[in-house]
Amino acid sequence: MKKLNEQETTKIVYNCKKATFLIEKQQSGTITRIEKFQLELHLKGCEVCNIFQKQSALINQFVKNLILPEHHEIKLEDGFKETLQKRINEKMGKK
Repeated sequence: MKKLNEQETTKIVYNCKKATFLIEKQQSGTITRIEKFQLELHLKGCEVCNIFQKQSALINQFVKNLILPEHHEIKLEDGFKETLQKRINEKMGKK
């Protein structure tokens, strides 16, 4: 097996960082056609990023189900909001 030089290692790490960024971006919204192509190309040759994509999707789905099992809106109680606003005002020197 060929030992990678520093430049090759840096390029691979950069590509994996970019791929993981695109994976997360895709799961939280949309990515451009170019980004999609770049991601698909990277995933064809990188087993680590494929695993990351699968794990990330599972974690995101788990968190969504945990926080919003029935897609209810989360709201703060009025008393808590008033207390919080009072503390913010005190910290900012307002009364």
